[in-house]
Parts: sequence; structure tokens; C-alpha cells
Amino acid sequence: MRVIVFFDLPVTTAAERRAYSKFRKYLIRTGFMMMQESVYCKLALNMTAANVTMENIRKNKPKKGLIHMLTVTEKQFARMEIVLGDFQTEVLNSDERLVIM
Repeated sequence: MRVIVFFDLPVTTAAERRAYSKFRKYLIRTGFMMMQESVYCKLALNMTAANVTMENIRKNKPKKGLIHMLTVTEKQFARMEIVLGDFQTEVLNSDERLVIM
């Protein structure tokens, strides 16, 4: 099973930014991997482990914001389709960025 966490937390004040950072670091420390911004997932051995993980998230949630949790089986997770658009970056990916000292 996978536990997927989607969250939208306010970051307008310094206290809200600290709460966002603390929650994000909690997810990473407990084994979640970032799928994209504000979407993290973690592998759970069974539904009991998934329920424990979700209960721990409830205990560590920030006071403000919105958090969604979803459990899916590995078969469902494997069927996820990833669609990529054009990705633009200013980093040169060629020999032009090579600096010799």
C-alpha cells in the first residue's frame, strides 16, 4: 500500500512558514518521498501500518491549512500515468558550463 499526502498550508507569516517547514521535515524524517510540491508518498506494508501512519500525521499536523490523505494499493499506484510537459531551465546542460581552472 501507499499513503499519499496532499497538503496546502498557508505561508504568509513567519509562524506559518515555520509550521510548513516543520510539517514537511516531519514527512521526510518519517520516510515520505516527494512526488511533487506538496504531494508526498510513503510505502506501507498493510492497511494497519497505513492507518498508524495517517494517525501520526493527524497528531503532527499544523494548526492551519488543508491536508488530504489517500491510501492506494501497489497495483493502483503502478497504474499511475505520468504526463510531462516542456520543462524549461536556465541551467546549461552542455560543455558550455564547464569551467577549467
